[in-house]
Amino acid sequence: MPNLPARLILALAALLALLQPAGAMAADLRYVIDHSASHVDAKVPFLGIASKTAKFPDMSGTFNLSFSNLEALDMVVDIDARTLTTGDAQTKTLRGRSFFDVARHPTVHFVGRKLKMNGERTATVAGEITARGITRPITLNVTFSVPPFSTGGTQPISIVGTGVIDRRQFGMTAFPWIIGAMVNVTIRARMVPG
Repeated sequence: MPNLPARLILALAALLALLQPAGAMAADLRYVIDHSASHVDAKVPFLGIASKTAKFPDMSGTFNLSFSNLEALDMVVDIDARTLTTGDAQTKTLRGRSFFDVARHPTVHFVGRKLKMNGERTATVAGEITARGITRPITLNVTFSVPPFSTGGTQPISIVGTGVIDRRQFGMTAFPWIIGAMVNVTIRARMVPG
């Protein structure tokens, strides 16, 4: 009888191990961004009657999840602001000192710190974005192509993340009567096991 509690503990531990998701006993899930299939869009109101979208086609980064802490997230995304384009003359203005100031701040940096699943393939990601050397919090609403913990880290995952920032908080205050303050950011990323 004295060994019964130890046996019971071992049996419970074995049962819990069997109930964990596939791959849960393996290392954390590690991904890198496939920059050839990933980009960021930033859309702002323009003249109060239309909108203007700046595209950032060059991004890289990593995306790591942990089975031991399902809300823990280690996501780092670097966006090359020098590649920003609007497809017209506004490209030069947005790359200039009044906006992204790419000569002095060539990279927009995003760090995701917390993942909260609110559906099988949907979640919120809390983190920070840095532009022009200024860091501000941002929350993204994210949709995954597949449930992120279901892959075992062996297949690509695509995500679409959307959020809103106030450009004025990053020192981009020029032309307030032409360009709106609130920017709708959309990150589209394909992540491959890495």
